[in-house]
Amino acid sequence: MYDDAAVDDAAPPPPEDPQALQPEADHEAVARKILLDQLTGQARSRSELAGKLAKKQVPPEVAHRLLDRFEEVGLIDDAAFARDWVQSRQAGKGLARRALAAELRRKGVPQEAIAEAVETVEPDDEVEAARLLVRRKLPSLQRFDKITVVRRLTGMLARKGYSSGVAYQVVREEIAGAEELFDGAS
Repeated sequence: MYDDAAVDDAAPPPPEDPQALQPEADHEAVARKILLDQLTGQARSRSELAGKLAKKQVPPEVAHRLLDRFEEVGLIDDAAFARDWVQSRQAGKGLARRALAAELRRKGVPQEAIAEAVETVEPDDEVEAARLLVRRKLPSLQRFDKITVVRRLTGMLARKGYSSGVAYQVVREEIAGAEELFDGAS
């Protein structure tokens, strides 16, 4: 009645690549969507966006053209990104200029934009941020001896990018102003 072998021979073989059945993607539309999605939540550096496009296998010539266009219309601005980053991280995390510059380098921001942005942090503001960090941390260290307190506080400031000179000066002054915390711990 029904010959199964004849039907199987007549069917075309399945394609080797399942992607071959789908229409070719419009790389520019895909890249534009990726860029807009990435820029919706927060500003990003050109380098970060280029990395996202490369990860999604957008052809380099399409990525470069779109990144240039987004930069031209002001959606990508590494200098503004760097200024905003510095302002936010210095105020929120108390980071020193050196740590801020390192973060921006990791984000692929050009050196001239980094230098310009980091220059906006005044040395007095940096010292005041260090003081606030030390004042916040000091009460939790009252059970330790002064040597341990100095070591921990200067280590904290060093991790936040402060020079050893600034760290020791601020820690010494703040401990001297908070002697009552250490009267029983010495």
